[in-house]
Formats: sequence, structure tokens, C-alpha cells
Amino acid sequence: MCSWCWGFAPEIEALAAELPVEVVVGGLRPGPMAQPLTESMADALRHHWVQIQERTGQPFDMSGLERGEDWVYDTEPAARAVTQMRELNEEATLGYFTRVQEAFYAEGADVTEADVLTDLATEGVFDVDAEAFRSGLESEDSKRRAWDDFTRARNWGISGFPTLIGELSDGRLALLARGWAPAATIKERIASVA
Repeated sequence: MCSWCWGFAPEIEALAAELPVEVVVGGLRPGPMAQPLTESMADALRHHWVQIQERTGQPFDMSGLERGEDWVYDTEPAARAVTQMRELNEEATLGYFTRVQEAFYAEGADVTEADVLTDLATEGVFDVDAEAFRSGLESEDSKRRAWDDFTRARNWGISGFPTLIGELSDGRLALLARGWAPAATIKERIASVA
């Protein structure tokens, strides 16, 4: 549920067509850090979303910003869903990650809801069982996996999203992108550190 990550989706998909990509969810506003969607937060998000749309061409449906303060901008459910997909069908993780973003940003879906996340996972393209996905999503294991990812990202020093790091042949990590960057630029960076 990171708007710049949604903007970055076509670039990461282009890279994933040529290189293996592992999704590690970073935890933008999870659980205890989640916030109600106040009017000032909605205005700030709207401003950012317009900028991202102009820069990247990715579509945004602003209707979700009208949910009001009763709605809490909690990124943990979506993060748990991505780690649950990774558990059930690892090869589908990036596709599902992107589908959740598309549903939230371009379609105005409420991806804090387990029913929505389960429906997205079982649209037919991800090859997972609805009952297995839903029960796993609501389990303590999915919460632990998501929070393990958040910790992993922070241990790498990641504090902004999206961040793309590459693992070199000797096991070292190299920063390839902090924030949005075109796939061609990232490919150049990969070539320079390889």
C-alpha cells in the first residue's frame, strides 16, 4: 500500500521479466502505526497520488480517499496477504503484490479487508485455494511472516519505499533504487555492480 510502489510496478515487472525478484514487504503503516484517514491525510495523499500519476502514468482512483476517519490506513493486512501468497504460491508473489496495489490505487478497493484480499488471491490467475488463503491470512503465522519482512527491511537500512536491492554473486547487497526509477536506469546500475 505504498503509492510510489504502485508507480514503480511497471518498472519492477519489466525487470522481473529478465531477473528473479523477491518481494519483501516493508511495513509502511502497519498495525500500531496505522492511522485514521483524516481530512488532512487524505489531502496529502491526494497531492502525492496526483504527482505519482503524472510522473509514472499509473492510474489512481481518488474515491478511496473519501472513506473518512472511520477508516484506518493499515498496511498490515495487505502485507500479510502478500506473505500468505508467497507461502502458498511463491512464483505468484510479485503478481499478487501488484494486483493488491492495483485494486487499492486504481480501483478504490479496501485492501484492509480480508474478504477483498482473498477475492484478489482467488481471481483464477494465482492458483490458490480460497479457504487455505483466508485461514492462512488470519493466522498468527502470516502476522509473524509480515513482521519478519518488516524487520528484515529495516535491518537492511530501508526506510523509504520502494527500495530495490540486488544480491551480488559474493552475497553482498547493492542498492539499485531508492524510490522510483526507470527500469533502464536500474539495468545500468545492475551492470555497474555485477
